[in-house]
Amino acid sequence: MDSTDTEMERKVLAATRRLLRARHYARRTEESYLSWIRRFMRHFPGRDPREMGAAEVNVFLSELALKKKVSPSTQNQAAAALVFLYRDGYKKPLKDIGEVIRAKSQRRLPVVLNRSEVTAVLERMEGVHHLVALLLYGSGLRLGEALNLRVKDVDLERHEIAVRSPKGGRDRVTMLPRTLEEGVKGRIQQAMELLAWDKRRGANGVAVPEGVRRKSPRAPLELAWQWLFPGARHTPASDPSQSYRHPMHSSRVQRAFKGAVRNAGIAKNATCHTLRHSFATHLLEDGYDIRTIQELLGHRSVRTTMVYTHVLNSGGMAVRSPLDRLV
Repeated sequence: MDSTDTEMERKVLAATRRLLRARHYARRTEESYLSWIRRFMRHFPGRDPREMGAAEVNVFLSELALKKKVSPSTQNQAAAALVFLYRDGYKKPLKDIGEVIRAKSQRRLPVVLNRSEVTAVLERMEGVHHLVALLLYGSGLRLGEALNLRVKDVDLERHEIAVRSPKGGRDRVTMLPRTLEEGVKGRIQQAMELLAWDKRRGANGVAVPEGVRRKSPRAPLELAWQWLFPGARHTPASDPSQSYRHPMHSSRVQRAFKGAVRNAGIAKNATCHTLRHSFATHLLEDGYDIRTIQELLGHRSVRTTMVYTHVLNSGGMAVRSPLDRLV
């Protein structure tokens, strides 16, 4: 909690946190929702959210679009947080939420690195950050999906990775590149060593879903549940029994990736997610069908995957320019 939170804010945020965890929301989603609920309450200082509703939510979301000039995705994230607060927290659905002024949506093509650029960036990354980046490009994972991998999610014999509770809530299976087998084995060995050290010092182990912890209290200290990419320390908690080790924070990998892009002299606004875009685009270039790529990426609709057909190296919409025929 923020040290500047009022008593009302602390109570609302604490109750919402408990509800989010009971619903098994991802930790990053929890942090995002709580941040937006805090901003909403501070927009109407001193007012109890239970006494407000769709009208105040519409004012808040409209001002995000008109005054703050936020992107449509940011506004939608704020809306989702407040819908959750009222629908799940107060059992008071926001029936008129559709009247909100929406931020203008713009269709943007994904940033994609060509193969030589991918090589140049990966060559400039080291250690654990390098392995995470290899998984993003080699398996098509989102950064959060890679960092939330547990020992049990990797099948070395079948060369498969089970992606659990991803964005959209649809579990999927993707490939584990054979070239990463030794690197992943090394991470599992390190997980075993870290687990042994945690046991020796009486630590609580790793964070696991609340339902799993109730049914299997020892799960946080079982090898299967250990993170492949653990954080450096246990997250502090007011109750020591609630202090668990979470995965490595995404900012560490993001900084390392940005530095590698800069050092490679690549003039593109590339982020870690660009490696996932590059994975999909390069599979299309290699002739794999779009339905297969859709399954590997975990997209609900093939229309989402179709965006990669517009960034292939064969030119816009795969049409050859007439100018090239004159040369």
